[in-house]
Parts: sequence; structure tokens; C-alpha cells
Amino acid sequence: MRLFTMLLALSLSVCGMAQSKMNEKASKDARKEAKELKKQGWLTTPGALPLEKQLDRSYQYQYATDDDMNDLWLSGNGQSVGEAYDAAKMQATEVARLELASKISTECTGLIDNLTANKQLANDDATSISTLMAESKTIFSQKLGQVKVVVEAYRVLPNKKKEVMIRMFAKTADIQNIAKNSIREELEKRGVKMNDELNALLSTKQ
Repeated sequence: MRLFTMLLALSLSVCGMAQSKMNEKASKDARKEAKELKKQGWLTTPGALPLEKQLDRSYQYQYATDDDMNDLWLSGNGQSVGEAYDAAKMQATEVARLELASKISTECTGLIDNLTANKQLANDDATSISTLMAESKTIFSQKLGQVKVVVEAYRVLPNKKKEVMIRMFAKTADIQNIAKNSIREELEKRGVKMNDELNALLSTKQ
């Protein structure tokens, strides 16, 4: 029991040190980027967190990993220019969501390659489904649901137009689940038999 307690304490100490180093690196990178962005004229809206704080949160998300060092969050970035702030923000948000949606497409491609390699999916089906998934970014964007908008900044251009920058994050697990569910739906439409192994490969964690 004493040995277990010592090992647990050591493990927690190592995890704490790793977390502390990650936080330190995130803050350092955030300060560096904030300094550069401010030189370029980027600002935050009244009442919003300072740019350094927003970027610090952004890097915390970016560097967060699970026990196997897999990314816990994926980012989507968008910038857009408009006559009005709200219009530019809306477009930048859509660009960021579409970037996240493209990562769903990439996840789909990897899953389909796996299914083909495991002989769970015929080559013809794999090719046509891959093409469909690559063209489904708008649908994937809608399926994303709630995301975390971590950075929102703007600058006024020489022509007086507003340029807005949005940085958002979605859970990697959510991205993977959307990809799996999308492939499952398409296979069911095609009447592909969902055997136990295929079900296991496309199982999602809620």
C-alpha cells in the first residue's frame, strides 16, 4: 500500500510538472503572438478579454493532450473583411467552421482507408463515399453544433473596412464521432451489411 501511495504521488507530481510546463509554454507563445498581432493593429472589442488572455486560452486548448499524447481539441481559424464588424465576424466564423469541417473530411478519409484495409468496405464503395465526404464540408459544419470561440479580434484597415479574426476549437472526439456517424449513415443508405466488426470500427463514444 505504501509503495502504491508513493507511486501515485510520484505520478501526480510528474503530471503536475508536465501541466505546469505546458501552461508556461502556452503563456510564453501567447505573449509572443499577442505582441506581433498588436503591431499589426489587431484589437479586441470593449468588454472582451485582453488579446493576451484570449491567446493564452487558445494555446492551452492547442497543447492539451490525453494520456496517449493525442490532441484533445482541434482548431478552426477564419478571417474576413467587411464594411461592418458583424458581417465580417459572421463570415470569419463560417470560414473557421469550414476549416473544422475539413478536418472531419480528413478523419472520414482515414476511417474509410481503415475499413478498406480491413476488408470491411469494397474499393468501389470506398471511392464513392470518400468523394461524397470530401464534398460535405457545409453539412459537416452544420453538424458541428456548439464550438468554443476562444479568440475574437479585429483591426481597421486603411480603407476603413473591418477585418475580423476568429479562432475556435472543437473536441477531437466530437470530430471523430461526426465522421463515424456520417460514414455509418452513408453505408446504411447503400444497404451495406453492418456486421459486428464493422459496427465496432464505427462505434462512437457518447
